[in-house]
Amino acid sequence: MLKVPYVMTPGPTEVRENVRLARSVRCTNPDLDAKFYDFYRETCKKIGELLKTKNEVRILGGEGMLGLEAACASLTEKGDRVLVIDNGIFGEGFADLVKLYDGEVVFFKGDRREEINLEDLRNFLDKDSNFKYATVVHCDTPSGVLNDLSKICPMLKEKGILTLVDSVSAMGGENLEVDNWKIDIVVGGSQKCISAPPGLSLLSISKDVFAAMENRRSPIKSFYCNLLIWKNYYEEKWFPYTPPISDIIALRTAVDNILADDGVLKRHERIGRSVRKAIIEAGLHLYTRNGYSNTVSVIEVPEGIDEKKLRKYMVDNFNVMIAGSFGYLEGKVLRIGHMGENARENIVVYTLYSLQKALEHFGFKCRCDISQLFLEEIHSL
Repeated sequence: MLKVPYVMTPGPTEVRENVRLARSVRCTNPDLDAKFYDFYRETCKKIGELLKTKNEVRILGGEGMLGLEAACASLTEKGDRVLVIDNGIFGEGFADLVKLYDGEVVFFKGDRREEINLEDLRNFLDKDSNFKYATVVHCDTPSGVLNDLSKICPMLKEKGILTLVDSVSAMGGENLEVDNWKIDIVVGGSQKCISAPPGLSLLSISKDVFAAMENRRSPIKSFYCNLLIWKNYYEEKWFPYTPPISDIIALRTAVDNILADDGVLKRHERIGRSVRKAIIEAGLHLYTRNGYSNTVSVIEVPEGIDEKKLRKYMVDNFNVMIAGSFGYLEGKVLRIGHMGENARENIVVYTLYSLQKALEHFGFKCRCDISQLFLEEIHSL
């Protein structure tokens, strides 16, 4: 039997028991049973409630990357100019998806340790705003930088630019107001703050996006990544492919868990702030300088410590799994995911305790008791 550690990574996250049990219930044929079309639509409406939107919502059978690619595939035509707002690995990664569908990428580059500078972006757009759509990452998971969508997306829409947001690592753990913030497409994933099993993408799609897809000069170059074929699924009682019904039933329960928790965002905020305070007081350094996410904390690895060995020590001795990073941050940072079901005081305390013991094992002397300081801070908020 596989020994499963406490998964304190920035996704996948821990899954509540009622979600696991929901995934095991006896299922119907989702293609043929009209009642499942109602269930699917009701689940989409609940997700819309979570996202504060009246836009159409769809659940796709594939991890969050599917939703991101589907959005790019459905919007991008050969020669379309697309603004890629890049202040992190995932921000830059949008360019690969745009190029895959023959779009012309133009970058707006920000400091990768900071949230997007709004004045710099406005100055950039005043000089050049001829873009079909723009991409922006809500929380860049590898670095922990959170961008202010409430200011960025309305700024883009003022210029007539469609907005595509990656909120995979923030949706459910950070405030997200799709309609008020003029977001045309936002993409989430089941396995992060939503705390359901991996395997589903969640998207809200505006009328402007449906119009852009319908008025394309050329057909969408994909079937599986074609969002337009989902437009009338309910009226036609036809899914483009068989939905992963067990995953969707589990997702419904996970979304219900969030909607029933009036304090979910405040809980993430209190835990995020308290973790950051404890890390700094211990003599460690956060990677980001501002724009801190409440769903993930990214810590610079102290000099002389091998982060892979440290993380293995935590699993072997305390049964706690945290993450490293990748790309230009590989080997340089540690990441603690305090999102969704991970955003619980008791498990965060134990994670910080095990981190301190691992650091001390490899020669780093903390300036304080990290877990105790975390408790003191969170109880003062």
